[in-house]
Amino acid sequence: MKTLRIPLLLAVLALLLNSCGYNTMVEQQETVDQKWANVQTQYQRRADLIDNLVATVKGAAENEKSILTDVIEARSKATSMNINADELTPENIKKFQDAQSQLSGAFSKLMVSVERYPEIKSNQNFRDLQVQIEGTENRIAVARTDFNTAVKEYNAYIRKIPQNIIAGFAGFEKKGYFEADSGSEKAPKVEF
Repeated sequence: MKTLRIPLLLAVLALLLNSCGYNTMVEQQETVDQKWANVQTQYQRRADLIDNLVATVKGAAENEKSILTDVIEARSKATSMNINADELTPENIKKFQDAQSQLSGAFSKLMVSVERYPEIKSNQNFRDLQVQIEGTENRIAVARTDFNTAVKEYNAYIRKIPQNIIAGFAGFEKKGYFEADSGSEKAPKVEF
């Protein structure tokens, strides 16, 4: 009789753990981690393309060395910031997002300076890179949206009863969201 109790107890325990939502929490946490990796992949793609664009512009825009230096430094900072999926706190995501915003700002200055150099704009390599960067910016937006959706589903699930009890015991913590950059609620001023 005692030999039957242990396997029976293990079976009951496995059934309880399965029905308590632990496995769903693991699946949703893995989805968040995968979506985070997708976000990082798109930002890396942008950084790689910007490197090629800077090289293309460098030859024609010797006067704009400070802008090129700013872009290179911002790219370096943005690519050196890696956040492990286990550390997706709102603070860490904010730091990552700030580094990416700095790169976006420096890149915007570069694109404005390019307007002064028609020979760069007419260069086919430059135009191809510009199209790829525009596409990458769209991919980044999609990846960030997918990440936020996965975080919402995960956070909501681990906060519901009775999952919140299991989540607390098992160490499942709330993940942070990507948020809009400060000042992005204002439309950019366009002047001709």
